[in-house]
Amino acid sequence: MIYNPVLVAGIIGWGAAQIIKFVLYFIQNASMQLERLYGSGGMPSSHSSLVSAAFVATGRMCGWESPEVAIMFVLAAIVMYDAANVRLEAGKHAKQLNEIMLRLLAQDGDKSSKEKEFKELLGHTPLQVVCGAVLGIVIGALIPLR
Repeated sequence: MIYNPVLVAGIIGWGAAQIIKFVLYFIQNASMQLERLYGSGGMPSSHSSLVSAAFVATGRMCGWESPEVAIMFVLAAIVMYDAANVRLEAGKHAKQLNEIMLRLLAQDGDKSSKEKEFKELLGHTPLQVVCGAVLGIVIGALIPLR
C-alpha cells in the first residue's frame, strides 16, 4: 500500500481546520452551515493548516536542509500571504459591491431580483492564518512517517 506522509498530513490538516470551522460556526450561531465544511475563509485557515502540515512532514521526512523543505516553505509563505492579504481584501471588496447592489436595487424598487451576491468570506485575518498554521504544524509533527 502506498503511503505519502506529506500528502496525508496536508489532507488531515485541511480536514481538521474545516471541521473546526464548522463546529465554531455552530457554537457561535446555534445553527449548522454545511458550507463551513468545505468553504474558504473563517477560523482557522484550512489553507494555512494544509501547507504548514505538509511543510513540517516534508522537513521530518526529507531533512530540514533539503530542497523539498525550501520549496514547501516558499509555497506555504505564498499561500498564507495570499490568504491574509489578497483574498481578505477581495472579500472586503465583495462586501462593498453587495451593499452597493442592494442600494441600487432598493432605489429601483426591484425587490424580486434574484441577483447572485458575491462571496464575501474569501480570506483570513492574520490570527486565522496563524491558528491554521499552528494546527498544521502540530499535525505535521504528529503524522507517522511510515
